[in-house]
Parts: sequence; structure tokens; C-alpha cells
Amino acid sequence: MLKDGETVVVSGAAGAVGSIAGQIAKAKGCRVVGIAGGPEKCALLTDELGFDAAIDYRADDVGKALRRHAPDGIDVYFDNVGGDILDAALTRLAMHARVVVCGAISQYNNATPVKGPSNYLTLLVRRARMEGFVVFDYAKRYPQAAQDISAWIADGRIKVREHVVRGSVDDFPETLQMLFRGENVGKLVLELA
Repeated sequence: MLKDGETVVVSGAAGAVGSIAGQIAKAKGCRVVGIAGGPEKCALLTDELGFDAAIDYRADDVGKALRRHAPDGIDVYFDNVGGDILDAALTRLAMHARVVVCGAISQYNNATPVKGPSNYLTLLVRRARMEGFVVFDYAKRYPQAAQDISAWIADGRIKVREHVVRGSVDDFPETLQMLFRGENVGKLVLELA
């Protein structure tokens, strides 16, 4: 459960999941910092989606930027990417923080073993919790979530972005690779022509 005034950091924040997770946190009264790749995506987060701050992992030192944007620590870290960004976030956890592991896109196409967190002892020191999040585990709560999210969309607190690629079934492999290259903004959709 999110608490009003908490600092929430979301990685992969310009993607389908991250953009909605961050906006839900804002709707619940949290201060939200998004991590995304590139100035355009970071501008989208702050200028259009209402995030309080954005960190460009391609241009910024993520650890230093997290210290600047979360000076009192991260209460909730919503992880979509894993790897080095997860490690940086772990060093900034507040006491009793929660780390939500929803994805690890930086690790999916590795030719080497998946890189686990090297800063995991912060979980002990900060008495934090790290837990996997799979939306299907919450199927019984879908009706309430649909009602809440629909209301937030209607009143403008949540904006839904889609990145539509028009093509054929043959375009699916290349369209899917856009996810791994970080080329999409919002939900990536292949529209069959």
C-alpha cells in the first residue's frame, strides 16, 4: 500500500507499465521520480504525465541523480529493468522501503548469466522488503482497479500513451525488438494493416 507523501521511484518509467505505475503513485499522493532513456522520454514524464522528476539513465549518473531527487531515500522502488539501475536504487532505500520487482528488461537478452543485485545488503540494513509483482496474482482486485483507473483517466490524473506500429504479422519480431532497444513510449502496439 502506498502512503501519501512517500517517494516512489519507477524504472522503465516511459513504458507501458512504468508510466501507469508512476501515475497511480501520483494519484495516491506520492512524490514520483521516473527513470527513462533520453531527454524526450524524461520530458514526457514531467511535462505530460505529472512525475515530479525524471532521470535520464543514458546521460545522468543514476546514483547521483537519485541522491538529488530522493534526498530522504526511496520509500518504494518499482523495478522494470534490473541490472545496474536496480543496484543504484538499492543504495538509496529509506528505512522500511519496499522494492517491487515487476521486470528486468536490461537482463532479458543477456548472452551471459543474469546480473543479480550486488547491493542487496541494503535490504537488511534498511529493514526493507523486496518482492516480485505479477499482475495475475491480483485478479480478484481487477474490478476495483478498473474502477479506480477509469476514474483517474476520466479526470485526467492518468494519461494513457500508445506507440502504434502499423504493419503485418511479419513485422512482429522487429516491433518486439523495439522494447529491448527502448524505442517505444507507452504501450507498444502492432496494428495489422
